[in-house]
Amino acid sequence: MSTTIVVRKARSSDIDAAAHTLAAAFQHDPVMSWILPEANRRARGLPRFFATVARHIFLPAGVSDLALRPDDTVGGVALWTPPNHPDPSLLTELRMLPGILCALGRRASAGKQVADLLQKHHPSEPHWYLGMFGTAPDVRGAGYGHALLHSALDRVDAEHATAYLESSNPDNVPYYERFGFTVTDELRLPGGPPLWPMLRAAR
Repeated sequence: MSTTIVVRKARSSDIDAAAHTLAAAFQHDPVMSWILPEANRRARGLPRFFATVARHIFLPAGVSDLALRPDDTVGGVALWTPPNHPDPSLLTELRMLPGILCALGRRASAGKQVADLLQKHHPSEPHWYLGMFGTAPDVRGAGYGHALLHSALDRVDAEHATAYLESSNPDNVPYYERFGFTVTDELRLPGGPPLWPMLRAAR
């Protein structure tokens, strides 16, 4: 008998659990592996990185979701911002800096390269932005990502809005295509792996 996956809005009290779930999901991600090449350092740094961006950028926007296991622990995370969400202010960036430096250390400049590349190619038209998305390895393939995306995309479609993301893993491109996203470009980091911007047209 299948278990219904509960999807609910993420709260500030969920930040640590969400960050650890995303860290596990991205431990072998090509771009994160380029930013933090050493696996143990990556395992230590990613929870701090995701907690920092969740706390200062995504959770304040109020539209991020969690998919919960039957025991109410976090199985999947989708960090979104809504259309016309402002870029982080200088004050927000300053507040984020200690967390980013702690997370990435001497590789913070590599992280900035990624952020600058994504910002340069970010769409100018209003859209829902899926900034971070992942499921815990132990529930991968069990429908947690499907539940998260359907919940959010129902909301997007109700507004007849577009949605946008960047895939940092080629294996995930066909997955997103099944939800209506289309690759619009291929971005490449200097000496690093590619990323694929993907847009889902308004419906």
